[in-house]
Amino acid sequence: MKKIILIVFTFFCISSAQSQVLISLIFGDKLNSEFLEFGLEGGVNFSTISNMDSSGTNPGFNLGFYFDLRSRKNPAWMINTGVIVKSPMGAQGIPVYPTGDANLDNTFVGGSVNREIRYFNVPILIKYQFKNNIYVKAGPQFGLLAKAFDEFKDEYEKDDIIYKRNIRDQIHVIDAGLAAGLGYHLNVGNGLNFTVQYYYGLVTVMKGDGPNNQYNRSWYITAGIPIGKGKAAQRKAEKEAELNKIILPEDEKPLPKN
Repeated sequence: MKKIILIVFTFFCISSAQSQVLISLIFGDKLNSEFLEFGLEGGVNFSTISNMDSSGTNPGFNLGFYFDLRSRKNPAWMINTGVIVKSPMGAQGIPVYPTGDANLDNTFVGGSVNREIRYFNVPILIKYQFKNNIYVKAGPQFGLLAKAFDEFKDEYEKDDIIYKRNIRDQIHVIDAGLAAGLGYHLNVGNGLNFTVQYYYGLVTVMKGDGPNNQYNRSWYITAGIPIGKGKAAQRKAEKEAELNKIILPEDEKPLPKN
């Protein structure tokens, strides 16, 4: 448990995805065991904000790490958790709104706004894997706000004009909702898994005088791979082999010399 807490804390303190991958490679084999699977997970997600006047979803890439904690009594049941370190949400095609700056308002009068909200997301899901390696999972997911901005876009003489406006202070710091997913665990190699998951936010996005009926919604399509699972299994086999050399059955022990 101390190792898990240490890794989680380390990942929260690291901002780059490259560092996350490096630390996973270093510590992965120390975390994997018969009842615990640790790995990296990433893919694409398509997000919207409910009850918002927008023309499309906000596509993005997600990356994180996961833990599958299996039940010792019935390994088909497990707790699926971890941290989605890179997880953009939001919406595209929002109508341009006044910024309070007349020059900016005139520049983007015919443009549009893309809203991007980035969270550290922590799902805590109950997962069940069938004998055919298909699994289902569902449970709560919590988000901690990292960044939020509106990107104003317009075109002038075939060149794009872009302005990013920081709106972090207008967004609730904590997000929470329900997540449910369906996936398949390959029974080859270290066990690559594929998941389609949906997130249904239950906390309003905007705070203060902002709209009180807008919630995050997002589809996730991800692939996950255990890190160091093969090394962990090899290390276990080596320990068992050493133990068998030391503790031999009675009929295999050498007879005492006369």
